[in-house]
Amino acid sequence: MALANQLARDDRAQWLKRYYFLRAAFSVAWVVAAFAVASSSPVIAGVLLVLYPAWDAAANLVDALRSGGLSQNRTQALNVLVSLATTVAVTVALQMSMNGVLGVFGVWAIFAGLLQLGTAIRRWTSFGAQWAMVLSGGQSALAGGFFIFQAATPAVPSIADVAGYAAVGALYFLVSAVWLTVSDWRARRMQQG
Repeated sequence: MALANQLARDDRAQWLKRYYFLRAAFSVAWVVAAFAVASSSPVIAGVLLVLYPAWDAAANLVDALRSGGLSQNRTQALNVLVSLATTVAVTVALQMSMNGVLGVFGVWAIFAGLLQLGTAIRRWTSFGAQWAMVLSGGQSALAGGFFIFQAATPAVPSIADVAGYAAVGALYFLVSAVWLTVSDWRARRMQQG
């Protein structure tokens, strides 16, 4: 029984590393697209703005299912719902104003950040290396408040405002993935010798 539990934990740890690397890679690609292409095309910017929370919903769903199911990962299950609702809200807000879109992203960043924080705290004892995810969740919630404030000003925001947020998120995912990789490498070295 102990061996089966250890194998399941090791499998989840390997998944978590791949998941964090994948999240970082997607966010980097999204940021590059936002700065390179979206600035010259409002249609592409709109597609990217809708894609970002939709991707977050899909990523959280896959991770929750891969990590024991939605019932064992309630913060991620809620994050899926919040991100799907945000996808719809961004689609609607794009028809009105970029200030509205940034306001929607602000509300989403608060909820998604707090849910990510909850997920990281839950995972901390099992996998370690969650300090970056804790920081990411907290910073996301703070950024959300800033987005809401910024959306209420007369200045018209752009996709670049969201791209900065996504870039910081990519960094946190990358740090977590590397930290888990190094921790795994150290543990294996200690077992070998």
